Amino acid sequence: MRPRWEQGPAELVLVRHGESMGNRADAAARDAGAEVLDLTARDADVELSDTGREQAAALGRWVGERDDVGRQTVVVASPYRRAAETAAIALDGLDLDIEHDERLRERDLGVFDGLTGLGIRSRYPEEAERRDKLGKFYYQPPSGESWAAVAQRVRSLLTDLRHGYDGERVWLFSHQAVIMTFRYVLEGIEETDLLDLDRRMRIPNASVTTYRRDGRYLELDSFADTTAVDRIDVDVTHEESQGAADDAS
Repeated sequence: MRPRWEQGPAELVLVRHGESMGNRADAAARDAGAEVLDLTARDADVELSDTGREQAAALGRWVGERDDVGRQTVVVASPYRRAAETAAIALDGLDLDIEHDERLRERDLGVFDGLTGLGIRSRYPEEAERRDKLGKFYYQPPSGESWAAVAQRVRSLLTDLRHGYDGERVWLFSHQAVIMTFRYVLEGIEETDLLDLDRRMRIPNASVTTYRRDGRYLELDSFADTTAVDRIDVDVTHEESQGAADDAS
């Protein structure tokens, strides 16, 4: 059900965190055909890479050039280190408090955390079969979250924003799956279309997705915009698209 916005933020901006050490470990594991990422930190503690910090700083320079009319008034970040660090670096020097809300955290993969698609199919073949039967949106990894569960927390956060932040320009620093789920909720995208979009489009690190209130709805203005990073000599990074055969979680 698409939420209606007779009141609430005038603008909602979703920012994906800069490149993390987890992103790098994932790419290295895929290149090596490995089942497990070479990463010891728990997901909540994975930090930005040097490139990720440069991306966040580039975003900060872009934010600093905006006039007061277009500048954010409320900032909320996932408490996961890579997102919280991105917000802190990007907004350094601005007179803004950064709030943290666990509803913006990345989707919990449960026992699959730290495994590649190859590792999941090799170590949990029965779960791969169950996921194929239920479909990716409703499938819940053991001790983890389904996409539907992420949608529930996104709806909860949006309810709070709708009733408590009328006219504000709200920026949210979050993660790939969560930002995709915002699109599902805000635009009323069908399940199959959402998963097809996620399969084809990997949201770049430090990219910006913007919604503006128009009548009764928040309407998409831009998606996965990398303008801030493109303008200077910093790499635009994202995970490789997994594809249907390799999309195990």
